[in-house]
Amino acid sequence: MAHADEQLTPIPKIANEWTFDLTPYVWGPNVSSTLNYKGQYLSTADVNMDKIISNLKSGGMIAGEAHYGNWGIMADLVSATLQKTDTVSVTPAPGYNFRLGLKPTVQQTFLTGAATYNLLSTLDATVDGLLGVRWISITATINLALDGTHYSLSDSKSVSTTDPIAGFKGRYRIAGSSWYIPFYADIGSGGGTTNLTWQAMAGIGKTFEKWVDVSLVYRTLYYDMSSSKTNGAGLLQKTTFQGPQLSATFHF
Repeated sequence: MAHADEQLTPIPKIANEWTFDLTPYVWGPNVSSTLNYKGQYLSTADVNMDKIISNLKSGGMIAGEAHYGNWGIMADLVSATLQKTDTVSVTPAPGYNFRLGLKPTVQQTFLTGAATYNLLSTLDATVDGLLGVRWISITATINLALDGTHYSLSDSKSVSTTDPIAGFKGRYRIAGSSWYIPFYADIGSGGGTTNLTWQAMAGIGKTFEKWVDVSLVYRTLYYDMSSSKTNGAGLLQKTTFQGPQLSATFHF
């Protein structure tokens, strides 16, 4: 059994040849956000994972890495479109009651890219430092229609920003086995649109074969954006995405 665990070590070896990792995953975050719409701060909007899944129209989540010796590059993409259809009653005056049809849509894309360098490599642990950028693009659209009439209204706001980040990532092997603790953290700021952004995750994983392992982590992504309206900023103020993530990593 000990020999098998040694063969299935989750700690990658440093080698002077190209190695590649591809990680499709599913992340189900709860979303908490304060919005600024046309100069008005709206109350915090909280969306739990069940609502996100039921309102998901399209999406994709995938990460990848390439390594040669101590150096490497990594990329992580999250893209999702959420849409909900609902109706609400409006009473502008006594005796007058209308129903409004609502169809809010949120399109969001996060792309993180970084260069990495191995800082620690032992039989039980590996740690890489990273330096890169994260790009975020969010478009919020709301469509209103007055039931029984041809009256409708549509409005949309977008924000996108690219921010430098620095951080670290790695794995810790548990008791010399094929189980491990994956971890990741970064922090950054654009100095303009973004006051602060950070991301962190940690959990547990297991290597099943040399070419595949599976992990379950808890992931949090946070953005604190400026209230300035320059380049579409001001739509989001403080936004937190946090929830469980299930991943499968394939090694080539």
